Amino acid sequence: MVMTRLSKGMHVTGALVSVACLLLAGCGNETTDVRPLPEADGKAESPTPVPKQPAALEAYRAMWRDLARASETSDVNAPSLDDHASDGALELLKHGLRKAKEEGVVSKGEPVVNPRTVSTSSHEVVVQDCVDGTDWLQYQLNGELKNDVPGGHKKADATVRHDGRMWKVTDLYLHASGSC
Repeated sequence: MVMTRLSKGMHVTGALVSVACLLLAGCGNETTDVRPLPEADGKAESPTPVPKQPAALEAYRAMWRDLARASETSDVNAPSLDDHASDGALELLKHGLRKAKEEGVVSKGEPVVNPRTVSTSSHEVVVQDCVDGTDWLQYQLNGELKNDVPGGHKKADATVRHDGRMWKVTDLYLHASGSC
């Protein structure tokens, strides 16, 4: 599959896995743990809030659910698209939906995601996933499958950032089908 690089570091694969058929669930308000940070002499400083990874992972899952709903009609203006995605990730989702609309296809079903944390900081969580699109397929507007190619498994690399208010996926890179 051909990879295309868009502005701001976005990447799109072929038909963007024809919308990469993103899905996920909503994230709620910020949840934090308080942990003391050790000083150089080993004594603890005052507690510093550390965002919980589950909230960031839930934002990632929610982004995919939002995409799955929007891909049912290939609606690039779906109001939920920016609920859990922004910046390059949001542009990638919109690009895939535009491409699907141009091709006259919609997606049915949902991708299965199971993200894992690669690294974290106070306001950023980097995740990797193997997005399972075997039950998230593209259909022509007449209801027939777009083709006889089954959905596949695609490696996904994402960055989820906390903007002071909530977690959103800001960067998303989808690898070729069969990459995981």
